[in-house]
Amino acid sequence: MRLFRSDQVLGIAADTLEFALEASRETHPNEYMGFLRGTNAADLGLDRDGVVVTDVLVIPGTSSTPESATVQEQLIPNGAKAVGSIHSHPNGVLQPSSADLATFHAGDVHIIVGAPYERETWQAFDADGEPRDLDVIDVALPDEDEFFDFTQDDIDAELRE
Repeated sequence: MRLFRSDQVLGIAADTLEFALEASRETHPNEYMGFLRGTNAADLGLDRDGVVVTDVLVIPGTSSTPESATVQEQLIPNGAKAVGSIHSHPNGVLQPSSADLATFHAGDVHIIVGAPYERETWQAFDADGEPRDLDVIDVALPDEDEFFDFTQDDIDAELRE
């Protein structure tokens, strides 16, 4: 079991994208923000190397307005390694602002979801703010209880890698 991942991001699980779209709708007219976590593609039954985005981690204390969302970084849990970020633009603009670019330092993929928060109104970007392709992959998501199903031996093995 890998707890921390740094492999190439291949795509986003369809159910994870739907979750983010719904969360963006519910947060409107304010921005929505979260961090993306991934699962090894092989663990999802895919015959590909890399990671599929399967989780959106929402940090407690995140504040948002129609123009921005701010995360209190000191509240990010230890070990919550992100493969990127996701946030909404209630104005529908699918381009990163200069403030967005400043937050793109953690991870390989950053998603902006624009109003009206439909399957066609989002765009992925790399850490430099350049658009990138990100497949939507129809896979069964891992059981959320499995995330916490590890032992000290698993942690020690991960740290040795």
